[in-house]
Amino acid sequence: MKPLIATFLLLAISVLAGCASHVSPELRPYTAEESRQLAMEELNRRGLSFDEYHAKKAALLGQPQKSFSFDKQGEMNAERAVQLHGRPS
Repeated sequence: MKPLIATFLLLAISVLAGCASHVSPELRPYTAEESRQLAMEELNRRGLSFDEYHAKKAALLGQPQKSFSFDKQGEMNAERAVQLHGRPS
C-alpha cells in the first residue's frame, strides 16, 4: 500500500511542478529576416498562378520584377543572359 501512495504522491508533485513552471513562447518582436521568412512560407502555401507568385516574391524580396514569358516553341524563357553560339536563346 505504501508504494502505491508514494507513487501517487510523486505523480501529484510532478504534475503540480509542471503547472507551476509556466513556459510561454518568447514575447520578443520578430527580426526583419524572420518576418521575411514567414512571409515567404505563407506565399508558398498560397495557390497563386506563376505570374502572381513571382510578382509577390519580387515585392517581398525588394527586387525588380523580372518578366517571364514563353517562347514560340512552348518552352519557358526566363530571360537568360546566356547566349548560345549560333542560335538565339
